Amino acid sequence: MEGIYFETAQHIQIRQRPATLGSRILAQLIDGFVMGIYIILVSITVFGIMKVEDTSVAMITLFVLPFLVYHPLFEIFMNGQSIGKFAMEIRVVQLDGTKATISSYLIRWLLRPVDITISSGGIAVLSILMGGKGQRLGDIAAGTTVISLKQEAIKRADLLTQVIADHEPKYPQVVNLNDSQITQIKKIRLEALKSHDFELISKLAEKASNLLQISYDTKPLEFIDRLILDYEYFAQKEYGEI
Repeated sequence: MEGIYFETAQHIQIRQRPATLGSRILAQLIDGFVMGIYIILVSITVFGIMKVEDTSVAMITLFVLPFLVYHPLFEIFMNGQSIGKFAMEIRVVQLDGTKATISSYLIRWLLRPVDITISSGGIAVLSILMGGKGQRLGDIAAGTTVISLKQEAIKRADLLTQVIADHEPKYPQVVNLNDSQITQIKKIRLEALKSHDFELISKLAEKASNLLQISYDTKPLEFIDRLILDYEYFAQKEYGEI
């Protein structure tokens, strides 16, 4: 699937992976299991322990209503996650990465019968596979998607930078960055190189140059590498390491 680009607090775009179709199906199965357990427990309580024998509207509501409101209620109060989504580490968000609104959750829910119930999930699967942004019809109408919260582990050693003693810094403006910002730049650079996403490198270089109000005349990757080296030079010099 294609990545979805969100903007960080430093105005740098990072790519967020849509949840895989498999993880969404497993989340749905877990939610179905949870609702099945609910039915069993209610049945044992009502018919076994309480010995209720009528089938009044109240009894029908007790069994049916939770199925109808399960997904919107959990997603609203658990920040875009049902129990199944929580277990699979996926979440509903707006396409720009912000928290989904209550109206968005309700729109997804209203189209759920078309996407999943009536078509046995066929329409949802087809829409997710063809769209590229992890959206079923309900997501398209609501302007939402489902993203994976799992992040590939980045070893600390991958972010360390060695600086030679006679290094000559080219961009002294890097001293205006803090450790959190340079670490974010390193992580985005590493992710982009692993996925051969040189467009992301270009965007990172552009945002970094705007942030520091400097221009560069080299390739974007060379510029980013030089920024990192210069930052590490000043940081290590401050602590007397070079």
